[in-house]
Amino acid sequence: MKALVCHKFGPIDDLNVEELPSLEPQANEVVVRVAAASVNFPDALIVQGLYQIKPDFPFSPGAEFAGEIIKVGAQVKGWKVGDSVIASCGYGAFAQECRVDASRLIPLPPEMSPELGAAFVMTYGTSLHALKDCAELSSEDTLLVLGAAGGVGLAAIEIAKQMGAKVIAAASTSDKRDLCLQVGADYAVDYTQEDWRKQVEKMTEGKGVTVVYDAVGGAYSEIALRTLAWRGRFLVVGFAAGQIPKIPLNLALLSERKILGVFWGQAVRQNPQKHQENMALLVDWFKQGKIKPVVTQTVTLSQAKQAIQDLANRQIKGKVIVLPQA
Repeated sequence: MKALVCHKFGPIDDLNVEELPSLEPQANEVVVRVAAASVNFPDALIVQGLYQIKPDFPFSPGAEFAGEIIKVGAQVKGWKVGDSVIASCGYGAFAQECRVDASRLIPLPPEMSPELGAAFVMTYGTSLHALKDCAELSSEDTLLVLGAAGGVGLAAIEIAKQMGAKVIAAASTSDKRDLCLQVGADYAVDYTQEDWRKQVEKMTEGKGVTVVYDAVGGAYSEIALRTLAWRGRFLVVGFAAGQIPKIPLNLALLSERKILGVFWGQAVRQNPQKHQENMALLVDWFKQGKIKPVVTQTVTLSQAKQAIQDLANRQIKGKVIVLPQA
């Protein structure tokens, strides 16, 4: 099989497509022929050794996929060869085959293409966990989403609207802001402008937002924290800007703001039943046409390295899908 391979932590450009032996499952695993896999920000971090998970070498990046089971481990129950599935695997999906623990599998709904399925689990799972489980978002809330035109940002917009909240999308270009409005944001703001905090205050009639969803970090985080109203909640989702911010904690004290970490992968391991419930809700929303991944580009396995680099440089909106069999 062919796979995009990382032999040591280093620049994204060091990745190469190689021919590897076909995979064999462990007792509780299956092997899936990957039809589609999506590019996510952790893919850029994991190959550079900057992510909280550090796989053994060699490995392939790629954290979520859709495909067909081709091999089943001896102790696997409830799954068989030929089943169409989607899963979040952490790494390994930018390959023609991926080995994954059977507990991480979800049936690919008949209404969902492999391309949409590959863009579903990680982004929507992260955003629903952040907004529902961590922030306890309600129809009384106004949500500010940083990096709103990325995969998790767009998912956060759609999910927040399903939960009845108002949404302010923060994005850096006019086409990204237009996309955010198209998927349901009530307002959009250019957070590269110096006065963007004042714009948010105007949009909230001076009240401030009640929840911030921050997948960007860097210099934007402190400004976003200052937009929070009394007892607002600040969700730390990621650091796409490349810098982990140092927040003055007096900003939390003065308005009794809550700073909440969001680590979806660990949450899945801690409470797999809650994860299954959340995914069932998301699939139901998808079937009702209430949410849908925004796929903006498809690439081959040989083009995946450039797609990861473009995402790291924040040059992508929506989701890029890798088609390993193409």
